[in-house]
Amino acid sequence: MPQPSTFKRLKEQEKDLRKTIIIEAAEKLFASKPFDKVSMREIAKEAGISPASIYRHFPDQQSLFIEAFSRGTREIKDDFDTMIFHGDSANIDEVVDRFIEYFTINDQYFRMMINFFLLGPVDQEMFERLTNIERAMLDQFDILFKRMGAKKDIRFLSQTLFATLTGIVAIFRSTPDKSSEEILYHRKRIAKVMAQLFRKGIARE
Repeated sequence: MPQPSTFKRLKEQEKDLRKTIIIEAAEKLFASKPFDKVSMREIAKEAGISPASIYRHFPDQQSLFIEAFSRGTREIKDDFDTMIFHGDSANIDEVVDRFIEYFTINDQYFRMMINFFLLGPVDQEMFERLTNIERAMLDQFDILFKRMGAKKDIRFLSQTLFATLTGIVAIFRSTPDKSSEEILYHRKRIAKVMAQLFRKGIARE
């Protein structure tokens, strides 16, 4: 007969699985339209569960949006930590290449980010938590530029890098004559040129 600890473990696994299903359903909907146009009932329908089941895990769609977006950006944040903090040198080419690749392949997170920037949530706490995610990436870029030898306007450089990379991912979204591989390749080419311009600018300081 299974021990109580086994039942508890299975119960936790079931809970984690249900939470993952909810988050994945939310990601799909949040990527397709603005935050304030997505209801918990729609997410429940997409996940194949009752609305009441969602509220056992998330009190509202704002907390669900934050959880989904945080999960989506965790991998790229960890990658940047490895590239920027643990490499022998600061390689902006690797960083911009990874940004373009990640948000091209994981387009749902990019769309969520853009929907947030364009609309903005009404809740101040949610706004702060999401902008903290953006600030964390800017902090990583700050370290990158410092290791590259930049001496001034470092946060401005980081904001410029973030805005430029976001713009690159935003282009070529409606080009039926190009495959997804061709779009990714072209975006990376543009990002590489942009990285070269940053290096030259810092070298002239």
